[in-house]
Amino acid sequence: MFISGIQQIGVGVANVHEAFKWYRRHFGMDVPIFEEAAEAGLMLPYTGGQPQSRHAILALNMQGGGGMEIWQYTGRTPVPPAFQPQLGDTGIFIAKVKCKDVWACFHDLRKRGVNMQTNPVPRPDGEEHFYVKDPWGNLFEVVGSKEWFSTSRPDLTGGMYGAVIGVSDMDRSVKFYAEILGYSTVVYDTTGDFPDWHGVDGGFGQYRRVLLRHPDKRKGPFSRLLGDSEIELAQSLDRAPRKIFENRFWGDLGFIHLCFDMMGMAEMKAFCTEKGHPFTVDSSGSFDMGEAAGYFSYIEDPDGTLIEFVETHKIPILKKIGWYLDLRKRSNPEKSLPVWMLKALGLGRVRQ
Repeated sequence: MFISGIQQIGVGVANVHEAFKWYRRHFGMDVPIFEEAAEAGLMLPYTGGQPQSRHAILALNMQGGGGMEIWQYTGRTPVPPAFQPQLGDTGIFIAKVKCKDVWACFHDLRKRGVNMQTNPVPRPDGEEHFYVKDPWGNLFEVVGSKEWFSTSRPDLTGGMYGAVIGVSDMDRSVKFYAEILGYSTVVYDTTGDFPDWHGVDGGFGQYRRVLLRHPDKRKGPFSRLLGDSEIELAQSLDRAPRKIFENRFWGDLGFIHLCFDMMGMAEMKAFCTEKGHPFTVDSSGSFDMGEAAGYFSYIEDPDGTLIEFVETHKIPILKKIGWYLDLRKRSNPEKSLPVWMLKALGLGRVRQ
């Protein structure tokens, strides 16, 4: 049982193709691994007890990092929060995007007309970063990274690098993300009013803030491509948090889950149950997603934020000629796929 990295962050949108176009142009998420219109029949605990029709695109940036699962209800109108979420409200509040050069990326996105929320400033560990919003109000943190799968393209951004998650009990949540997901290295654990958050909704006030990383390199077929990642936990000390997805369905507008690519789902199921976080959704074996297939499950963090696990079984390498990779036939699942094979995923790139 092991985790290969953040496979994707799910984002609920009102128009999947419009959102894909924006993330493609501004974050380089231009390689669709799968696109499928189907019924979400296994998420009943989070979709009102009824199957819901949807259209989803899983897109990657081939320079490295996690992907984005861009997800739209097609049988109902997706619902926004009934209130303006604030930093520290429980759930995924910010998605992290890795970049090659923070200041160059800042100037590039600003020239493009992206909604900039802050200038680049240091965070508590001294790493410079800044925040932007997409056209639908989703917040992204752009932060520098020195680890890249490929740097052959001029794009300044890579894929998803992690998330900022609001929690109600910091110590309990730190334990969860360390024990279950392997983020056991504390980069900083600090309390105060943070100037680098002052451009973020609810960013003024007293917070406890903890940045976590995994101490060991991830392993598995996609570990080279997905790369390292970090999780930042935010607890408001001035007010009681609200649940970002209260009275809404999974798949409604906003960040809906954080997904990890992993191997050994049966062992993970037993481990999570032992730690008090049993699977709340379980596909119970391989699940066909049109152009891809895998075994998926969900657990909840201590505040109900959804964490997805996917054991990838089949992915398309080059759909035009019917070239698919069946990962169940590999003799050493811990070994990364060859670089040439990972790069072949980019043959399906959608140009601007």
